[in-house]
Amino acid sequence: MSRRSVVVTGIGVVAPGGVGTKDFWDLITSGRTATRPITLFDAAAYRSQMAGEIDFDPAEHGLSHREVARMDRAAQFAVVATRECLADSGLELSGLDPARVAVSLGSAVGATTGLENEYRVLSDTGRKWVLDHDYAVPELYAHLVPSSFAAEVAWAAGAEGPVTMVSSGCTSGLDSVGYGRDLIAEGTADVVLAGGTDAPISPLAVACFDVIKATSPRNDEPATASRPFDRTRNGFVLAEGAAMLVLEEYGHARARGAHIYAEISGYASRSNAYHMTGLKPDGIEMAEAIRVALDEGRTDPTQVDYVNAHGSATKQNDIHETAAFKRALGAHAYRTPVSSIKSMIGHSLGAIGSIEIAACALAIEHGVVPPTANLHERDEQLDLDYVPLHAREQLVDVALSVGSGFGGFQSAMVLRRPEGVRS
Repeated sequence: MSRRSVVVTGIGVVAPGGVGTKDFWDLITSGRTATRPITLFDAAAYRSQMAGEIDFDPAEHGLSHREVARMDRAAQFAVVATRECLADSGLELSGLDPARVAVSLGSAVGATTGLENEYRVLSDTGRKWVLDHDYAVPELYAHLVPSSFAAEVAWAAGAEGPVTMVSSGCTSGLDSVGYGRDLIAEGTADVVLAGGTDAPISPLAVACFDVIKATSPRNDEPATASRPFDRTRNGFVLAEGAAMLVLEEYGHARARGAHIYAEISGYASRSNAYHMTGLKPDGIEMAEAIRVALDEGRTDPTQVDYVNAHGSATKQNDIHETAAFKRALGAHAYRTPVSSIKSMIGHSLGAIGSIEIAACALAIEHGVVPPTANLHERDEQLDLDYVPLHAREQLVDVALSVGSGFGGFQSAMVLRRPEGVRS
C-alpha cells in the first residue's frame, strides 16, 4: 500500500522570548538569548538557578478564567499554540469530518507545576504526611494524567479522531510529530494537530536535574550559560514552551490552496539500550535513526542542507551527535551547517523537539539557518560547521532535526520543500 505524503500547513509556538511564531523566529535568527535567572520560584538554594522562562499572561492570549483554573501551565501553552497553528493554516474546522482530525501531543513531565503546587496545598507545605483531600481542586486528577493535555487540544479543535499522548522524555515532541505523520500516511486521519508542551520550571524538576548535574551551574552568566559545542559547555539550561503543527495529507492541503511550509518525508526512532543518562561516543543509534529517516524519504545524505541538532550543551551529548552526523552523512557532514537553538531558548524537555521542527520548517520557508549562540571557543573534538553566533542566509530544501533523550531515545526527522512549491 502506498503511503500518503504529509505536509506542515500551520505553525504555533510558545517559547522563551515571546509568544507566537513571529517572535520565536525573530529571536532565534537574531542570535539573542532568552535564558535568565528563575523568577517563577525562589531558586537561591539550587545548583542551577536559571531557565528559559516565558512571560505568559493567559488572558492576553485568549484563555478564559475557567480555562486557566482548569489547565496546568503546560496545557495552557499547548492550547494557545494550537489556536495559533490553526489560524495560520487557514483550516475551516467546521468543514472537516471531525473523525478524520486527530491529535498527537508530546510531554516529558506532564503537569509538574500543577501537581507540585497542589501537593503544597494538600500537605500544608509538607507539614502533613497524610494529604487532606478536602483542599484538593476538582482538576487534580487532570494534573495527574498527562493525557488531559491532549484532551484539551482535541476540545480546542473539535478533533474526534485518535487522540494520543506521547511521553518519551526529551524526544517526546519529535516523536509525537512522527506519530501524527504516521496517522495521516497510513490513512487513519487527514489532519493531525501534532506537537509538544512542557512547563517544568519547578522546584522538583530543577532539583532532579541538579542531582545528576545535567544543568549548567553558570548562574552568574544566565544569558550565555547554554553553550552547545563550545569548549566551555557544562550542561543545559532548563526551559518551558510548546509548539503545535497542523499536519495534512498533501492532496488535502493542495485542494484547499493551503500554504505549505514543508513535507515530512522521513522519521525514525531508535534506542541505545545502554544507560539512563549515558551516551556512547560513537553515536551509532542516532546515526541509525538518521539513516532510516533519510531512506524512508528516498533522500540521499548529500541532499541535507541543514541539521538542527539536539545540541544540549552537555559534554557527552555534543560528542555523541557529532559522531552520529559523521557516521550518517559521511563526508557531507563537514559541508552541512549544524546549529542548536537551545543555545537561545534553553531545553524545554518534551516540547523542544516540536519547537525545533518548527524551526526547520521556517528555515525552509525563509532560507535562513539559525545560529548557535554563545559558541566562542572551539572544542577540538567537535569539528563540524556549527554556525556560530550569527544566522546564515542559505537555501534549505532538506532539513534534518534530531533528538536525544534520557533512557537512550534517539529520534530523527527529515523535512523537505515539496516539489510542487519548490523555489
